[in-house]
Amino acid sequence: MELDRIDHAILATLATDGRVSMVDLGRRVGLSKTPVTARVKRLETLGVITGYTAHFSAAKLGLDHVAFMEVRLTDTREAALQAFNAAIRNIPEVEECHMIAGGFDYLVKVRTRDISDYRRVLSESISQLPHIASTSTFVSMESVRDRGAAPVT
Repeated sequence: MELDRIDHAILATLATDGRVSMVDLGRRVGLSKTPVTARVKRLETLGVITGYTAHFSAAKLGLDHVAFMEVRLTDTREAALQAFNAAIRNIPEVEECHMIAGGFDYLVKVRTRDISDYRRVLSESISQLPHIASTSTFVSMESVRDRGAAPVT
């Protein structure tokens, strides 16, 4: 799959303004509406564009408590990893989860209202996940760069 200069310009524009009209997107990248629409659909079909989202203010949603957690598993065979992966995807407060090569198995970003809410998520959800051996929590004091929050229901 080869992306040309125009594809990259389309992606750059959509990354900063996902609500841009096809007419305006075409104008910005030097194409008319029909060819730019075809290119966007091609990028979606190829899986380069995987979706469109809105960014939210964590503070205005009352979700400005961020904690990062190191997770160690008791078992790292494929079936155990798949079970953990499937289960953690069901915790709405988990914004990100990354398998790590290093001294622990996963790095998890959790966003909650406050430390009490985080403690609830830890005890009621995260500690109940399959194959958990231990966790270590690091609370963020300030977000220097943050792309926002997804509303937690």
